[in-house]
Amino acid sequence: MLTVSKDRALLTTITGSLPRPHWFVANLHGRPFSLAMTDMAFREQYGDAVASYLSDQARAGLDLLTDGDARCDCDVAGRAWFSYAAERLEGLEGHHVGRGRTASSRDKAAGDIMFEVLETRVLPHVTGAVRRGPLEYARIWKSAQRLTRRPVKFGAISGQMLATGVNDRHYHDRRELVMALSRAMNEELHDLADAGCPVIQVEEPAIHGMVGVDDKEVTGDFLVEAFNAEVKGLRAKSEVWCHTCWGNPAAQRTETKRRFYTQALPFFDRLDVDVVTFEAADNGGDEIESFAAGIGSGKKIAIGVVSHRTLQVERPEEVAALIRRALKVIEPQRLIVSTDCGFGRQGMSRMHAFYKTVALVRGTNIVRRELGLPEADILAADPKGALLA
Repeated sequence: MLTVSKDRALLTTITGSLPRPHWFVANLHGRPFSLAMTDMAFREQYGDAVASYLSDQARAGLDLLTDGDARCDCDVAGRAWFSYAAERLEGLEGHHVGRGRTASSRDKAAGDIMFEVLETRVLPHVTGAVRRGPLEYARIWKSAQRLTRRPVKFGAISGQMLATGVNDRHYHDRRELVMALSRAMNEELHDLADAGCPVIQVEEPAIHGMVGVDDKEVTGDFLVEAFNAEVKGLRAKSEVWCHTCWGNPAAQRTETKRRFYTQALPFFDRLDVDVVTFEAADNGGDEIESFAAGIGSGKKIAIGVVSHRTLQVERPEEVAALIRRALKVIEPQRLIVSTDCGFGRQGMSRMHAFYKTVALVRGTNIVRRELGLPEADILAADPKGALLA
């Protein structure tokens, strides 16, 4: 069901992750979140980091905030996006050094930055039946939401994407593994919804990466079935988003050659979600018309208007132009303005991420003004706070 975005035209948000402050050096190192929060140094650094993330997003004027994925350890190329869940599920243990089963890993070789990324994707073996463990998503979300009156979105890796990274020694069947992970995640996400989380974002179904590439054993139809099992019942409690992009590790596109969403759109349209997010800024918005044609009117569409892969901060006028293009084929009430993906912990500085967020809202305000919609208050752009005349 729609909660935060209900009756909202051009809602603004970011995908999730943000660069760590330099002083945030503590890591979970596999500990349950609640146990780590008894560690004085971790608790102080974590809490201060989340507060700074929320403050920055509020100063930028965002409508829907995130906790910056602060739970993720500061490791190479976003490994913790996978490992946070993998290290806390029952039935997984040890560690495996291998290429993994992501479709995009098939053509990487020594000398490629993405090959080094794959070298660091050290994740557990599946040694027994997968069951929910101490993921504690609800506690993590509460730790952020209690710091602000603005709504906080919570996002996490999908079960089917997690299945591409772990080493299966138990099921010996990719479909069984995917479904087991999806069921475990569904239990965890229901606890999160029951805690009051207004927006739950399930990140990266494997659909667009696998359809047309590696879809003989695990088909698009099956991936839709698995994703819908993961989110089953959630829309009765919360607003559910599906985030899609073409990768974020070390700010890289995971595919060696650019691919398009075209083959995946019919499958995305069958997902049991309220919102589907797409990359649009990094490719100049050249697929926006396809998104509008491929996703039915029962779902909202979020487009990225700033890129996580470049350090050049977009001008508000560039953002506005991308939104105007989208509005030619998507009604304002259906359009959400976001980033292509998370800003990550390694790809750029906090300053870059902050001013990209400010540009996102400034550009949205240009279009809001043109449409006669209320504009966001952007404290970061208020000249009264400027230190120069």
